[in-house]
Amino acid sequence: MKRMLPFMLAVVLGSCLVLVGQDVLAAAKEITLPADPTKAYITLGILFIAAVMFFLEVVPLPVTALLVPVALSITKVIPSKVAFGYFGDPTVVLFMAMFIVGEATFVTGFADKVGALAVRFSKGSQLKLIVYTMIAIGLLSTMLSNTGTTVVAVPMVLGMCLKAKLAPGRVLMPVAFASSLGGTATLVGTPPNGIVNGVITGMLEADPTLNLRAFGFFEFAYIGIPLLVMGLAYYALFGYKLLPDRKLDDDADMMMEGKPRRENKMWHSILIFSFVVFMMATELMPLTTAAVLGACLMIISGCMNMREAFRSVDWTTIFLFAGMLSMSAAMDKSGAAAIVASGVVKLVSNPWMLMFVCCALTALITNFMSNTATAALMAPLAMPIAIASGISPLPIIMGIAMSASCCFLTPIATPPNTIVLGPGRYSFMDYIKAGWPLQLLCLVMCVVLIPIIWPFHP
Repeated sequence: MKRMLPFMLAVVLGSCLVLVGQDVLAAAKEITLPADPTKAYITLGILFIAAVMFFLEVVPLPVTALLVPVALSITKVIPSKVAFGYFGDPTVVLFMAMFIVGEATFVTGFADKVGALAVRFSKGSQLKLIVYTMIAIGLLSTMLSNTGTTVVAVPMVLGMCLKAKLAPGRVLMPVAFASSLGGTATLVGTPPNGIVNGVITGMLEADPTLNLRAFGFFEFAYIGIPLLVMGLAYYALFGYKLLPDRKLDDDADMMMEGKPRRENKMWHSILIFSFVVFMMATELMPLTTAAVLGACLMIISGCMNMREAFRSVDWTTIFLFAGMLSMSAAMDKSGAAAIVASGVVKLVSNPWMLMFVCCALTALITNFMSNTATAALMAPLAMPIAIASGISPLPIIMGIAMSASCCFLTPIATPPNTIVLGPGRYSFMDYIKAGWPLQLLCLVMCVVLIPIIWPFHP
């Protein structure tokens, strides 16, 4: 085992090297309100009903998510082709393929080896296991895509939980949150950081006389690292008590312990897994293409059979993510998000209040809409208001970037949140219970610290 330690660590590290900012939008555009707000109000109504159904779980989460594009299509907010087209979205296909690739590491016993190694480092302490895993994922996410980091880390975390006799729900949510927090530290860690820099660059191209500059690659770390440290301290001291504590026997993943492994295929799965990661990291293949090829190779090589591949896909995650992408599109195309954002932001002029409103509103919208799209909406909306108010837009823009990634109240707030929903066997309310203190702490830190680091009046 000791001889394998450097290799295992290298593979786990390499597995988190993925494409960065694949969905970054061209965000430097004028925010316009719809001439006819009817569809916007219909969209907000559907969103409200969906939110209530999610929280109460009156029907299974995937059913609620599927009803969202149905409602948007029936009310003609967006065409049916658009509403259901997101089930073929590259990110959705990526999730499906990586579920298969991740399952293959279990079937061949590779995830067990990595899990045993992690348990040895933590010396059997569940709290240490949570904190050490958060530190590792958080630090990796500072330089790598937080979505990709979470996708490829999940099977390793599940293997760790299997060896530690620990329900995955005790670890996966903190891992997702740590991934989001770590991603805030650099330009490439999370798409919203690239979005806000794109907005600033666009405005400078339109008016070079503006007293404005883009953020540096590591400049985000001035607030991103404190947020990550705070998140780690929160879970180490208190947050772990709020995580769901379901019995181990109730978790389907733990039933794999008694199943035989195809250990003769372990090196096949390791090589394929490493190949997929290498293709993603070097951009020799698109992210989704590499993942799908890896899934196919896992089956062709005999690491797993078709039945195991079909069963490995967590359909709750797939339907929830794809269904709510249609809501994100409807919020954008109908003008609903613009109406809410502009209506609130334009009511304030005090710089501290503007800072608070922008951060709080960004976090609120992101909990039900793509964080990339929210940053693309809020940044060009808030920047002219800050300039017109005679204050530097940098703290406002940075607050929006951080708030778009620090969202922990719902499983649809960020891709990392969605990725761990199924494997962690979480309910919608689990995110609220474990995430609201962290959400509040992040909001307070952003509002207080960012204007100190980037003053309103430099």
